[in-house]
Amino acid sequence: MAFDAGMTACLVHEFNEKIKGLKVEKIHQPSKDEIVLVFRYGSQRFHLLLCANSNNPRVCLCDGEYENPIAAPMFCMLLRKHLAGARLREITQPDFERVIIFTFDAYDELGRECNKYLAVEIMGKFSNIIFLNEDKKVVSACKIIDFSLSEKRQILPGMTYELPPKQNKKIPLFEDKESFISSLSGESKSADKYIVSAYSGISPLVAREIVYLASHATDTPVCDCDGEKLWFYFNSVMNSIKSCDFCPCIVRDDGKAVEYSFIEIRQYGARAVCEMNDSPSVAVEKYFSSRSSAERIKQKSQDILRLLTAAESRLQRKTEIQQRELADCAKKEEYKLFADLINANIYRIKKGADKALLENYYSESGERIEIPLDSRLTPAANAQRFYKKYNKAKNAEAALTRQLELDRADLDYVYTVFDSLSRASTASELDEIREELYNTGFASRMKGYVKKKQKPGKPISFISSDGYRILCGKNNLQNDALTFKSAEKHDYWFHVKGAPGSHVILCCNGQEPPSRAFTEAATVAATYSKMSDSENVAVDYTLVKNVKKPAGAKPGYVIYHTNWSAYVTPDKALCDKMMIN
Repeated sequence: MAFDAGMTACLVHEFNEKIKGLKVEKIHQPSKDEIVLVFRYGSQRFHLLLCANSNNPRVCLCDGEYENPIAAPMFCMLLRKHLAGARLREITQPDFERVIIFTFDAYDELGRECNKYLAVEIMGKFSNIIFLNEDKKVVSACKIIDFSLSEKRQILPGMTYELPPKQNKKIPLFEDKESFISSLSGESKSADKYIVSAYSGISPLVAREIVYLASHATDTPVCDCDGEKLWFYFNSVMNSIKSCDFCPCIVRDDGKAVEYSFIEIRQYGARAVCEMNDSPSVAVEKYFSSRSSAERIKQKSQDILRLLTAAESRLQRKTEIQQRELADCAKKEEYKLFADLINANIYRIKKGADKALLENYYSESGERIEIPLDSRLTPAANAQRFYKKYNKAKNAEAALTRQLELDRADLDYVYTVFDSLSRASTASELDEIREELYNTGFASRMKGYVKKKQKPGKPISFISSDGYRILCGKNNLQNDALTFKSAEKHDYWFHVKGAPGSHVILCCNGQEPPSRAFTEAATVAATYSKMSDSENVAVDYTLVKNVKKPAGAKPGYVIYHTNWSAYVTPDKALCDKMMIN
């Protein structure tokens, strides 16, 4: 990852050009480690993203398309109280660190003018967003660090803010030629590792690029490098930072963004493409957009995934035990036969016998069978013992059959939630799944879950080639709402056959759609299902009026008896083309 001090300097330069002097209009907190400050200049708005996520820390101007919770977190409310309407006075980078200090002209509690600060530290898992008062004392932070978390540096309210501890490295901006070349003597490690270890704020990517430009290889040892050339390219990079002559870029390999930097990257040669950008924020946002979104959803869904995995394992073990017990219940007829034969031959059985060899009157051949007896009991008591075993097995078989059906239905339901979770792309969709699990009783096993008030989610909308609207539910709650509340009785309902998937509605508007609309709706149903990687998927479809929901059934579960089937191949590209943004 290349969010080093050079990239920080590049972004600070852009911020000073674009948002310095503007007022804070709005403040949002999409997640616990992200803050979005909205600045306004006339009709133009700038969204500044401050992200202290351990995996994807960054600061950049973004497009503002972030989903915010209904109730703002406490840290967001604190920032709104102190910074709403404040003017951004300056943006600085102290001591060439991966730290950006935002200074605001604001007001204190008595209405007097004062400066307030936001310190954003972009340092991997130690990243943080810290709010400081006019005396640069910590008011609060995105991540409060006490002595139990770190003995070296604490971030606690009331403490005076200090920069992260120095690492005994030289600041590269102040290096001179003589000192640089003389320090190379006696070094045996590779040149890129030496630069990273000796100078602060330089990422391994930039260090490799300097070495590559000087020696045409990225892993050249210091002893094999020409000191003059190495200094020339090292100094060129430092001069580009001092003069704010940046060339923000993204390196793509097979279309996938693999690196980004504030200078042009050539070390990958012809196997990668260096995509230049006018804005460093655009480069950073392009690099992190898909990756951060996917990882953020993955992290936020861990509690649901753990719950579903545990429920799946528990139900699978339970059904296996029930199937074994049900197989044992098949002996009930044998118990009844033993009891009947003992009663029919009770005069022939001696008390204290441990077995009896009796003719089977119920068999046409009349073969003799051996019946085990309890020698402590009388023949009549032995018969009663077998009758009791028969009744117990008969009752157990009925109860186990009912329970096995319920557990299999629960297991099928868990698989439908797994399918919904695999397609969830926003935090609100995850909250809908949590609410669904809460309503069905599963969330009682979700540690610390509290039901939230939230807006109902909207289904995915498509427009077919013939202009017909197609709606697709994202989870079981949306499936139920779509099928039984939104759809008209003469619309068509689609669902993949015999597998978890979304309910899809083809809106007819009182007309009979053409065959192509049916095919495209079936393709949507197949694509948004567990069978999305298969071919020739069977999709059932019928009129909405034929779809019923049994009383007490789990969300998403329906029954239907009159239907047709279509065989289609899932096509994500076609669905994306028809989708309405």
